[in-house]
Amino acid sequence: MDLQALKNKYDIIGNDPALNDALETAVKFAPTDLSVLIQGESGVGKESVARIIHQFSSRRQAAFFVVNCGALPKELVNSELFGHVRGSFTGAVDNRKGYFEEADGGTLFLDEIAELPLESQALLLRVLQSGEFRKVGSNKVEHTNVRIVAATNVHLYEAVKRGKFREDLYFRLSAAQLRIPPLRERKSDIYLLFRKFTSDFSEVNGMCKISLKPEAIRMLEQYRWPGNIRQLQGFTQSLTAQLSVKVTPTLQRIELSAAELAPFMPREEGEPIPVLYEGPQAGPSFSADERQAIFKAIFDLKQEVDALKARMDRQALPAPPVPLQEEVQEAEWQGQEEYSAQRPIVHVETHEEPQPHSLSVRRTEEDLIRQALEKYHGNRKKAAEELGMSERTLYRKLPEEYRKK
Repeated sequence: MDLQALKNKYDIIGNDPALNDALETAVKFAPTDLSVLIQGESGVGKESVARIIHQFSSRRQAAFFVVNCGALPKELVNSELFGHVRGSFTGAVDNRKGYFEEADGGTLFLDEIAELPLESQALLLRVLQSGEFRKVGSNKVEHTNVRIVAATNVHLYEAVKRGKFREDLYFRLSAAQLRIPPLRERKSDIYLLFRKFTSDFSEVNGMCKISLKPEAIRMLEQYRWPGNIRQLQGFTQSLTAQLSVKVTPTLQRIELSAAELAPFMPREEGEPIPVLYEGPQAGPSFSADERQAIFKAIFDLKQEVDALKARMDRQALPAPPVPLQEEVQEAEWQGQEEYSAQRPIVHVETHEEPQPHSLSVRRTEEDLIRQALEKYHGNRKKAAEELGMSERTLYRKLPEEYRKK
């Protein structure tokens, strides 16, 4: 089976090289009986890869069990995995099979394996080495033939160093491992997944699909998606439910701009709150990124002030209507000045004597331009894009020392 057919069968969306490499590695491991460790953040699709390993193995006709180790009660972990005999503990009114007995001949997917207690890890290691286990409350040694596919969203070797995970079990599992990249490392796949999720949701509910304009796609790709595919799917379904409408013969799709998408973008909880630094230095200390953000805010404020002054100066002068949509198209594709119905930006040359506050803003603006040029090693085109202006405007506002270069 070729890679694209594999993705279609297991509903995997994306063309990222690291994702492709993980899938190819899974298919290579599958025919063997090796225990496999799948590493990746929560929500990246580790269970789908585990199912691929099972389906391409000689055990495909046998059972495939999924066990979320993080959801097992600590006091019942061993009973759930290995079973128990009647009377072994309060509530054990009957003999009970565990997952290792139920999955005999098949595959057991142990998700969040780092959550297992150390005692259970020792028992798991014994099963991996010899296939032997004992039920809770029993002295009888039993055997099982189970293939283990384990998954974790933590760095297991760091857990080993902290004494939270057995080193011998780590080395036993890590001999055959693969990593599924998080969504923030698969930026080109984000919009593909968005389109898939809105299409599926809209078809089920008879609603128009949602598509995004280029600037909205960039906004979607710039977000880090800590919940990965699971978070993006929930976000897309919620967005479609809120903004879409029922399909009609003349309306099949709704396209959103960045401004329309922005209010619905997720906001991460627990973001750090700026506080006053109470150290030996007087006043707060800002990082380079924070200073850049402050300069950018001041620069945007100056543009708003310029626009307001221009409107006031031109109130008494008749002016032909401006074809807003045509200007936007020109700005987007030809790099000219950008216009917005909410906040028009107009640059006005004046010959008035500069006021003290104007000089301060001008100096701040020049500092911002200098930083952008230094960041891109004098590349005016990239600096202009960073500052949200055209090259022509950037050239007009260049500090004196850069005009000579």
